[in-house]
Amino acid sequence: MTYRDPKVALRTLTEVAASQGGCFTARQADEAGYDAPHLSYHLGAGNIERVGHGLYRLPSLPPSEHDDLVRLWLWSRGRDDRPQAVVSHQTALVLHDLAEFIPRAIHLTVPPGFRKRAPEGCVLHKSSLDARQTQPIGPLPVTTPLRALRDLAGDPSLPAEQFTHAVRVAAARGLIGAGAVKTLLAGEAPRPRKRRSERA
Repeated sequence: MTYRDPKVALRTLTEVAASQGGCFTARQADEAGYDAPHLSYHLGAGNIERVGHGLYRLPSLPPSEHDDLVRLWLWSRGRDDRPQAVVSHQTALVLHDLAEFIPRAIHLTVPPGFRKRAPEGCVLHKSSLDARQTQPIGPLPVTTPLRALRDLAGDPSLPAEQFTHAVRVAAARGLIGAGAVKTLLAGEAPRPRKRRSERA
């Protein structure tokens, strides 16, 4: 790729990184105007930091509040350089402020055909999610409160009292409806309805 004007390249890369918690991929850098030699130069000069395989950060930008999640989300990218993971299960409850606990691992849901091995401290769940079951929180796609609770209904890794607390708080905040509360607390996973919203 032809190297652009340095100011244009930096501005373009900064915009991309700012939307991803300060991080960007090698392909995104190339598309912004930083080919491999220039990327290597700026790494050596300290203008760019390497934070993973093919993953970098602009130190001039503040890290995301959920920096570890952003890195794992970008780690999940496929051959098209698009991240495939969605923050889910216990980790989604934390981001929705429905948890009274700190998960021991980060939980992500990936497509059934996902092949990468989970890094240490990360648990991968394979499932197909549609747009109605996710929502953005900052740069991250996260399962909706209802989907997260459905995933955790009957899950022995989450104590019953914590699950019940999450359900009741979600209901009190209007994030799930009365029908969902009833089925979730009965130990069932409510079936998604064919409509735009996931609220039951």
